[in-house]
Amino acid sequence: MGRFSYSSQVKTEVEDRALAHLQVVMGNKLRRGESFFFTWRDDVSVGDGRRSVWIHPSADLDFKYYGSRAPAMNRTWLEKLAYAANSTSGLFVMSEPPDEPGTGTIEAI
Repeated sequence: MGRFSYSSQVKTEVEDRALAHLQVVMGNKLRRGESFFFTWRDDVSVGDGRRSVWIHPSADLDFKYYGSRAPAMNRTWLEKLAYAANSTSGLFVMSEPPDEPGTGTIEAI
């Protein structure tokens, strides 16, 4: 289980594999100077519900991984996450789809 931190005040636990895919999508958007919402469900221990943060190029983001090995990237998942990030509802954690035949995996970050 990894951790995503925003502005050193907002944190959420995210499975390492999903976090690596989110980092790639966020990094690509921010490199292009694009801002977007990122939404997740809060754990019951912090009040349950949903939280959204506005991700922008000068945002303070931290990706903490608990595993030592970087996963191979699922191109189909990256595309679906990027599509969500480009939509009006923004980026959110979604289940990993099977990688479509012929797309292959991408080297880890």
